[in-house]
Amino acid sequence: MVTSIDGKTLQTMFLAGAKNLEAKKEWINELNVFPVPDGDTGTNMTLTIMSAAKEVSGIDNPTMETLAKAISSGSLRGARGNSGVILSQLFRGFTKEIKAFETIDAVVLANACERAVETAYKAVMKPKEGTILTVAKGMADRAKEVVLETDDLEYMIDEIIKHGDYVLSQTPEMLPVLKQAGVVDSGGQGLMQVIKGAYDAFMGKEIDLSTIEGTPAKAATDEVPETYDIKYGYCTEFIIMLEKEYNMEKEHEFKAYLESIGDSIVVVSDDDIVKVHVHTNDPGLAIQKALTFGSLTKMKIDNMREEHQEKLIKDAEKLAAEQKAEEAKKADEPRKPVGFIAVSIGEGMNEILSGLGVDEIIEGGQTMNPSTEDVLNAIDKVNADTIFVLPNNKNIILAAEQARNLTEDKEIIVIPSKTVPQGITAIINYVQDTDSKTNAERMTEEMSKVKTGSVTYAVRDTVIDDKEIKENDIMGIGDSGIISVGTDLFKTTVDMVSNLVDDDSEIISIYYGADVDEEAANELSEKIESLYPDVEVDLNCGGQPIYYYIISVE
Repeated sequence: MVTSIDGKTLQTMFLAGAKNLEAKKEWINELNVFPVPDGDTGTNMTLTIMSAAKEVSGIDNPTMETLAKAISSGSLRGARGNSGVILSQLFRGFTKEIKAFETIDAVVLANACERAVETAYKAVMKPKEGTILTVAKGMADRAKEVVLETDDLEYMIDEIIKHGDYVLSQTPEMLPVLKQAGVVDSGGQGLMQVIKGAYDAFMGKEIDLSTIEGTPAKAATDEVPETYDIKYGYCTEFIIMLEKEYNMEKEHEFKAYLESIGDSIVVVSDDDIVKVHVHTNDPGLAIQKALTFGSLTKMKIDNMREEHQEKLIKDAEKLAAEQKAEEAKKADEPRKPVGFIAVSIGEGMNEILSGLGVDEIIEGGQTMNPSTEDVLNAIDKVNADTIFVLPNNKNIILAAEQARNLTEDKEIIVIPSKTVPQGITAIINYVQDTDSKTNAERMTEEMSKVKTGSVTYAVRDTVIDDKEIKENDIMGIGDSGIISVGTDLFKTTVDMVSNLVDDDSEIISIYYGADVDEEAANELSEKIESLYPDVEVDLNCGGQPIYYYIISVE
C-alpha cells in the first residue's frame, strides 16, 4: 500500500504523463470530428504539456512548491488551442492545492482534483458537457468518493482512471456530433493518456524520459545508466526560407524522406517559410534535402546522447543582441494610446491586416494554433497602453484571453473573432478618439454580421451532419459546420457560397489561397458575380495554406 507521493515521484509521474500523451497524439488527432488538415487536439495538448515538462525536468531536487510553479507557469504560457488551455487550467488548479504540502496523500489528491475542475470550468465562458471538462469532473467526483473508503493511492488512482474511462465512453451520448462520427471526445482522451502515463510511473514502470529537454539523469529510475539507448541521437531543427517551388506534393515527399532517416518529425509550412524538426542520426542528410528548397536559418542541432547540449547556431548571439537592442529602443519610445495584434497566415492576409493598422501579426491559425506565450511575446512588442487582440480563430480565443490575464502593465482587449474576415471587419469598425469599451462593443457587434466559409480537403472518411465525407473530398465549412461536400473544387465552393448569401447580403469577399492560381480565382469570382449581380464581389490574394478559399459574406 502506498499512501503518499513525494516531489521526486510526482516529477517522474508528470513527465511520464507528458511522454504518454506525446506518444498517443496522432491517435488523439484522429478522434477530431472535423477531418480538416490543421492543428489538432492531440498536437495542441502535447505542445502544452511539453512546455511544462521542459521546466519540470530541469528541477534537480523537486518539492511540491517548485513543481507546482513549473507545471503551472510552463503549461499556462505554452497552452495552445482550447484543449491545451483547458489542460493548463486543470494543472493550474491542481498545483494551487498541492503547493502547500510536502507530500500528496489521498485527501490532498481528492481536493486537488476538485480544485482543478473548478479552475478549468471558470476559465471557459460557456462550458460544454461531453468534453475534457466532463471527463475531469467525473474523475474528481470519483476521487471524493474513494477518499472516504481508503488512503491507498494505488487503489484510488486506479479507480479514478476507471471512472474517467467510463465517463469518456459516455461523451458520444452527450454530444450528438461525437456519436455520429463514432468517436469519443479527443480532449478527454488526451487527459486520460496523461493520467494513465502518470499512473504507470507511479506503479514503477520504467519509462524513457531522456528525450525531454533538461530531464535529470535519474528521473525515470535510480538505475538509469549514464548513456541512453536512443535510436536517433540528434535533435535537428531549422527553418527553410523557400526559394523554389514547394506545394503539398513536395511537402509530402519531404516528410516521407525525413521519416526514412529519423522520427519525431514536425514540418509546418507558413507561407514562404517551412519550420522543420526531426530526430536523426545524420543531420546532414536532412539539411542537404532541405537546401533543395531554399536557404536555411535558425539551425539547431542537439546531441541527445550527451548531458550538455551543443548549440550550433552561429549567429545566435548576434540575433539575441539585435532583439535586445530593438526591445530597448521600443521601451524608450513613448507609448501610443492603442495598438493591434492579429493572428493570421498567408502573405496576402498579412498585408491586408498590416495595411489596416495591425502592429503585430502572429503567424498561425488553422495550421498551427499559437500559444499563450506567442500572444504574450506579441503584446511585449506593441508599445501601447491599450492593445486589441484579434485571434481570428475560435480555437485561439482562450489562449488570447489567458495572455490577457497574465499581462499587468497594459490593457488587453480580446475581440473574439473566429475568422480573419471577422477580424478585418472588426478593425475597420474601430473609431479613433472613442473609449476602448465602446470600440470593443462596436467591433464585436459588426463582426458578428460577417458569415465566413472556408474550403479545404478532408484528411479521412467520416460522417458529419448526415453528410458522408471521403478522404480527399472538398469541403465547404461555414461558421456552424460543413455546408457543402464534393469532389470538384469550383462547384463545391459555389455551393458553399449559395448557403451563405441571402437577400440582405451586400458584399462577398474572396481570399484565395497558396494552392489556387489567379486565373482559377478570377473564374470563381466571375461566376459568383453572375449569380449575384446585386452583390459586390471583392477578390483578394490571401496566400493562406491548406484552405483553397476563405470567403466572407456581409
